Amino acid sequence: MARLILVRHGATDWNRDGRYQGQSDTPLNDEGIAQARRLVDLLQGVGISHVVSSDLRRASVTARILAEGLRLEPPRLEPRLREIDLGEWEGRLATEIAQGDAQAWDARRRDPVAVGAPGGETTHQVAQRVWACLDELAAQAPRTTTAVVSHGLSLATALCRVRGLPLERAGEIIPENAMPIAVDWTAGV
Repeated sequence: MARLILVRHGATDWNRDGRYQGQSDTPLNDEGIAQARRLVDLLQGVGISHVVSSDLRRASVTARILAEGLRLEPPRLEPRLREIDLGEWEGRLATEIAQGDAQAWDARRRDPVAVGAPGGETTHQVAQRVWACLDELAAQAPRTTTAVVSHGLSLATALCRVRGLPLERAGEIIPENAMPIAVDWTAGV
């Protein structure tokens, strides 16, 4: 079992505007950079031994600020920790999608686990890649504490597994930007 500190990246302009980011490589805004710096203070003395991060810029910059502040090696970048691929919906507001792509929007709302955005991934697919990555981390570094910097839905799928919740609930438990959540992760469970 490994101790993971799950951290959603700092804020971006698209977070502020309510745009679907998915795997678009949006940067942190000034608020997001300040949030990442506050993480260092929040996580001092927790015993983090290393940092692993999604390779998307908003997560990797958050992770780099955290690792530097804690005087750790640079974060290991892991593409499997990316956010859900939202295909044709990336960069759009929910209201725009609901109006312009009503049929696909309704299908995803009815079954958010098995139905993805046009050209994108399903929540089930995200969970499979994120869980496989976290299983490997737990197997490689048992009895250590690792900070994992990722994205809202990706981390919510991990929280579903740890808390024994169905993936249908992932959208309800998306972490706030730059708020750490400590969990115990057992590989293969």
